[in-house]
Order: sequence, then structure tokens, then C-alpha cells
Amino acid sequence: MLAYIVRRILLMIPTVFGILLISFIIVQFAPGGPVERILAQLQGLDTNATTNFTGGADTRAGGGSSTEFTSRYRGAQGLDPKFIAELNKQFGFDKPAPERFWIMLKNYLRFDFGKSYFRDTSVIELIKEKLPVSISLGLWMTLISYLISIPLGIAKAVRDGSRFDIWTSSVIIVGYAIPSFLFAIFLIVLFCGGSFWQIFPLRGLTSENFDQLSLLGKIKDYFWHITLPVSALTLSAFATVTFLTKNSFLDEIRKQYVLTARMKGLSERRVLYGHVFRNAMMIVVAGFPGAFINAFFGGALLIETIFSLDGLGLLSYESVVNRDYPVVFANVYIFALLGLVVNLISDLTYTWIDPRIDFETREV
Repeated sequence: MLAYIVRRILLMIPTVFGILLISFIIVQFAPGGPVERILAQLQGLDTNATTNFTGGADTRAGGGSSTEFTSRYRGAQGLDPKFIAELNKQFGFDKPAPERFWIMLKNYLRFDFGKSYFRDTSVIELIKEKLPVSISLGLWMTLISYLISIPLGIAKAVRDGSRFDIWTSSVIIVGYAIPSFLFAIFLIVLFCGGSFWQIFPLRGLTSENFDQLSLLGKIKDYFWHITLPVSALTLSAFATVTFLTKNSFLDEIRKQYVLTARMKGLSERRVLYGHVFRNAMMIVVAGFPGAFINAFFGGALLIETIFSLDGLGLLSYESVVNRDYPVVFANVYIFALLGLVVNLISDLTYTWIDPRIDFETREV
């Protein structure tokens, strides 16, 4: 098993390299880089800017802007060429693209992501600041959806074709069809002082006096704030896992070894949880990394915006819009690493659920 883990870790290196390389190449052809954005602001052409240039751009991330492109940019007309050249130098765009990429790789190996172009702080501090929000949303949504989906899927498999199975399927399908952001707005109107009740807070992950609360008070305040965002995310999240669990159990229940176990006189509970569960849960476990990563990084963007939760999803979106390339590349790097690590943990979980699986004898 140790050799398999080592091989997987070594395989992560070219995978992350490829992801960063493709992202870097795409960015080189993206119009409207940070230099052009600043020039547009100076000329009064960028009316949608949400951040301000700090004047101390870091050169650790390679963006998609170049002096040649800047010279063709309309906002550069009437500005001193020396100023434009100095601006390119501050952002590191005076260096060739391969050199910028090489510098970025060396710094990223030390988790040195430099400073944000448009925020007067380091990228790693930005990520640390936003990480608790995204972890809260992704972790609780995944845990709650699995805690609901697995027992419900088993119950539906045991009662396949019954009124319970048909009724719960209808409810799940309706829940899956409702967009999470639409359900979030409904919850706000219903429980956040709209036309009905003022029960839950409208924004933030904690209250302003959070630091002054006792330990029990902090826990209650945290769950008070997280209830509605997690509920909005969970509504459509458990549908896939529920049906996956049901179909997996149905497939195992119909196999010959289950019939043999029943003929030996084993109780239905022993057959279900002693034999079927271990085999049926394999495919469910396989879907865990994708569910977690999707909840952690992708599914929470609109929810973060609606509930004013400043997490990684919102940070990534704003960074792409503002062409804040150090933040963009740092998020890509961290997302890729985390995704690969979670997939490795998922494979190792296979062996915990079913010791018969031996990755040691298999190729990566």
C-alpha cells in the first residue's frame, strides 16, 4: 500500500504541472489583463471596477498581458510610454512568458503566491481569510447530504416499488429540480425578515459580537448563521447520492451470494448490513470526492453571494473578473492539489470498506 501511495503522490506532480501550464497558456490569450485594466481606470473607461490598484504589484504570477498588447490598447493613447513600461515591469510582464511561468512554479513549490494585484495583502492571507467560509459550506453540505441520502437510499431499495419509494422519489426529484439559489431566496423571504418571520440572520458566518460570546454561545451563533445557506445547498445535493445508493443496493440484493446468505438462515438485517452494505457502498464512496469538491468550490458561489458569505468561490470569481492573476493561479493550484489528495483518500477508503481490494498489485 505504501508503494501505491508513493506512486500516486508522484503522479500528482505532472498532473498539477499540466493544469497550471494549460491555465497559464489560456491566460496569455485572454484580453484585458491587469495592465489594461489600470489603463482603462486611468482613462475612465472601466466603470465596473470593484478594486483599486495598490501600486505595488507582485511579479510572482504570470498573467496574460504584454507590452505589445498594451501598446495597441486604446486606453494607452495619450499616456507616457515610460509609465506604461514601468507598469508592465511592476507586474512582471517585461519578462518572457516562459520565464514568468518558471518563476511561478518555483514560488508555488514553497506555497509562495505573492501579493494580490489589486488588494494590499498577500494571496495566502486572502485564502486563509476566505477558507473557513468555504469549508463550512462544503463540509456541512456534504456530511448532511450523505447522512440523509445513504439511509434513505437503503430504505428505498428495501421498499422498492412501494408507496414510500414512489412518494420519496417524487419529493427528491422536485427538490433536485429547484435551483439552490432560488430556494435560498425563498428561505430569505420566509425566515430573514421578509414578508414572514425574522428568525435567521441575513448575512455573514458569525455575529459582530462573536468574539465576546462564550464557547456555547459561539457554537449556537455559528449554526444560527449557517443553517439557511447549508439548507439551500443541501436541497438538491442529496438526490444523486440517494438514487445511487438505492440502485447500488438493488443491484447487490439481486446477486447470488445474497440468496445463499438468506438460505443459510441469516436475518435480513445481517444480510443487508453484513454483506450487501460493504459491496453496495463502493460506488457511493467513489462519488464522495466529486461531491465534496463540487460543494467546496463550485456550488457555493451563488449561495455565498446571496447570503453575503465571503468565501473562496466569491473570491475566485472576483479575481477572474478583475484579472487578479496571482489569486486566480493560487486558487487553481490549491483546488487541483486538494482534488488530487481527496481522490487518493477516496481510494484508500476503498480498502477500509472492503479489505479484499489491494491497490498494491494494480497499476496507477
